[in-house]
Amino acid sequence: MSLSQAQKKAFRSIGHHLNPVVTVSENGVSENLLAELSRALNDHELIKVKLAIPEREDRVAALNELVADSNAELVQTIGKMALLYRRNPKVNPKLSNITRFENHHGRH
Repeated sequence: MSLSQAQKKAFRSIGHHLNPVVTVSENGVSENLLAELSRALNDHELIKVKLAIPEREDRVAALNELVADSNAELVQTIGKMALLYRRNPKVNPKLSNITRFENHHGRH
């Protein structure tokens, strides 16, 4: 599942207003963190992740692990923030950041 440039652009504008729901610390990626990430992706589809890791290489490694383990798609990274997307066909529209945005702004 690859996102089009238009989808990525739309998701970036939604993501701009989101607060991070998952934080990766220097302890790295744990089972609990992956479970939390998966729950957040199920609920919201599009989420912001904070990578509270000083070294850039370590951040990249942690992010790659998150993306691979969660089967999510990386929409964007800015500094220590990453925007991840994973479609959930059975998502609750009240929780999905995508649906809430579309309903609020109208479909284009």
